[in-house]
Amino acid sequence: MPISEILVVHVTYDKEIAMNRRPAFLFLTLAAFAVLAVTSSARGAGRSGQELFKDTCKSCHLPDSPNGEYTPMSLIQDQWREFFAEQWVPAHENLTDPAHDGRKVLELLAPEEFELLRDWTIEHAADSENPMTCG
Repeated sequence: MPISEILVVHVTYDKEIAMNRRPAFLFLTLAAFAVLAVTSSARGAGRSGQELFKDTCKSCHLPDSPNGEYTPMSLIQDQWREFFAEQWVPAHENLTDPAHDGRKVLELLAPEEFELLRDWTIEHAADSENPMTCG
């Protein structure tokens, strides 16, 4: 078989393989974009961490509050990590929020909102690159 015929067969075969793989590649690409879109919208949907802090925390943690004044700058990052990991639930499990029709504090945030609040608070702690009070 001459080399020119071998090249034609090889090129034709490669095109057939590529055409057979194209639907699978397209499907995987679309699936990846769908997962990214859902993840991004779930994480970024609704309110920001700062808005969650203002709406959920600030009403009970104002200056001169019997609950203590807290802003992200009240603690350093490690202290906030420890608080959210170990102390958040015990500190709030029996509390209700009059600003939210007396609902239990622990029921005010969906899990993804809790993550946004926690991450925002840690990112703006006293020892962070962008300390913030809350506004």
